[in-house]
Amino acid sequence: MLWFYESFFPVVWIFFFLYWQIKATNTKATQRLEPAASRILRAFIFLIAIVLLWTTRIPLPWLYLQLWPVGFLPFWLGAAVTIAGLLFAVWAREHLGSNWSRSVTIKQGHELITTGPYAVVRHPIYTGILTGFLGMAIAISQVRGFLVFVLIFLAFWIKLRMEEQWMRSQFGEAYATYARQTAALVPYLL
Repeated sequence: MLWFYESFFPVVWIFFFLYWQIKATNTKATQRLEPAASRILRAFIFLIAIVLLWTTRIPLPWLYLQLWPVGFLPFWLGAAVTIAGLLFAVWAREHLGSNWSRSVTIKQGHELITTGPYAVVRHPIYTGILTGFLGMAIAISQVRGFLVFVLIFLAFWIKLRMEEQWMRSQFGEAYATYARQTAALVPYLL
């Protein structure tokens, strides 16, 4: 049964990643694309996150400090939070349709989507993925899990700021009104 607990999160994330790759093929043509440097920085941050989560051989003992006892409750609570977050991201991805891109872009015929999960938060894909990482942090119960959450949050925050500027320049007052009415990542808070 130990194999189940050790493989649950990697399997969930692999399925999520495969879904994301498959869905990446059906998008509108790109009109404007963010600089390569910001995409590379984000990829580097995600690589650091993966290493922190899936290795226990980094010679920094504080990374592995237990914040609470490992057990049935933290594992399943973390699993539920992760699944809920990733399903929210999938819903957002499906709702966004061909306007989606893994990078900050303006698509040809780009539309401003404000319904479905986009009526809850302006960046529901980021919210969902961040929630997925929060769930893993809860399950792992170690400092490294929350460090990864913070790293991913920072990567998305930087991307979000650029995306917000581009959306404001593309959609003007319509986006400004939407931004005033809808939180960026956490409903009613952030």
